[in-house]
Amino acid sequence: MTITPLDIQQQQFKGKMFGGLDADDVDAFLQAVAAEMETLLRENTELKEQVNRQTRELSEMAERDKELRETMLAARTITEEMKANTQKEGELIIAEAQMQARRMVDDAERTVAELQVKVQDVRRQRLQFEIELKGLLDAHARLIEHGRQD
Repeated sequence: MTITPLDIQQQQFKGKMFGGLDADDVDAFLQAVAAEMETLLRENTELKEQVNRQTRELSEMAERDKELRETMLAARTITEEMKANTQKEGELIIAEAQMQARRMVDDAERTVAELQVKVQDVRRQRLQFEIELKGLLDAHARLIEHGRQD
């Protein structure tokens, strides 16, 4: 059974006829005990409230710490994913550039081959023209020679 300050204040002692207790002394002592007990109970209640408050704060801090750690882990994961995606995109861009460069080189080589064929055709045509022109000049020269002799 817990004793409250009120219990101490209301406690009655039976006096003895001879050599009994002095009621004023007992009452004064009980008042002092009651006051001290009331102070201790008040302190105890305040301390319990303080412990509860600190326990709640500690729990909140632990929850925030947990959330912060989870956020940091998520940020690290996202950063790593972004790096990996950037790497893949870079590799794709390089691969596309290499394919485009290869196509350009192939087109240039095809154009060079076509131009070489055209140059050969022009040379052949020039040679044929020179031969025909020489034949024509020779024919005219013979005509002129033949015309002088007549």
